[in-house]
Amino acid sequence: MNTRAAQDLVRPLLWIGFDGKVPSADTTHLIRDGVSGVILFARNVGTRDETRSLIGELKSITGGPLLLSVDQEGGRVARLTEGFAAFPAMRTLGTWSPDRVREVGQQLGAQVRGAGFDINLAPVVDIDSNEANPVIGNRSFARDAHTVATLGSALIEGLESEVASCAKHFPGHGDTDQDSHFHLPRLTHGIDRLRQCELLPFHAAVKAGVSCVMTAHVVFEALDPGTPATMSSKALALLRDEIGFKGVIVTDDLEMKAIADHFGCGNAAVRAVQAGVDALLCCHHVEVQHEVVDALAAAVMDGKISLQRIEQSRARLTALAARHARPV
Repeated sequence: MNTRAAQDLVRPLLWIGFDGKVPSADTTHLIRDGVSGVILFARNVGTRDETRSLIGELKSITGGPLLLSVDQEGGRVARLTEGFAAFPAMRTLGTWSPDRVREVGQQLGAQVRGAGFDINLAPVVDIDSNEANPVIGNRSFARDAHTVATLGSALIEGLESEVASCAKHFPGHGDTDQDSHFHLPRLTHGIDRLRQCELLPFHAAVKAGVSCVMTAHVVFEALDPGTPATMSSKALALLRDEIGFKGVIVTDDLEMKAIADHFGCGNAAVRAVQAGVDALLCCHHVEVQHEVVDALAAAVMDGKISLQRIEQSRARLTALAARHARPV
């Protein structure tokens, strides 16, 4: 296999972001050449009509399906604001009934679908068990695992009636006191504690039919010392084999400092795919996106990543697109 063929093979594993309201020539080329997903942020979107127009433009670039995603959680993490209904933070929903939360999920999903998106990268099913946590807080339903599991699964059921949903951040970012956007958090909890607490909402999410699960850039010393869950076959085996998740595993943004500063994005992408990840979020810089494609292609050509491993991920991504990617 030559370099170009290897690049074509691995490019669908990449989900990209870009700056501004107009995709650059480099972004357009990446989409035309086969990346399977694009994530939009507040920097990209405007009104509902402007957002739909941009998504239509992006989807017209490629002859195949393209998955458009957004972080529209509610509360402070809401990328769609101009002319869109505001939804409360998940903590506000934490005392509501599952039926009411399910209805909110359907309404949120309808809003995201109405803007043209195929995936809402929500909900957070981390447990807010550490008051010093700088990044989760009221993005979590509660400080109790069973409440998070019950309400998280209800919201997922509502979302999935309209769009693909994504439970995050596996296997749990709630008990850290560092933000993985800037640091590499480490947790020393034993596996029994993880099963009794952090993993419960993910069991419920999978049972509720969640389409995607996002990995945490957090080291769980009891699972894989020194290796973030994003790059850990031992952590992802819990998700696949113990919890039974069959859908798409997607990384959090590889350009976050927890990964970029400690491992390098290309190296981390290779290790993540080796571990079992299907989709790699690379949200900002086109040169990093090319670095990831080149690193994956080289790993395939060197035999460090098997063709079977790539085909597994491509098949899951194709199945996700078949269920949820729609024209605008």
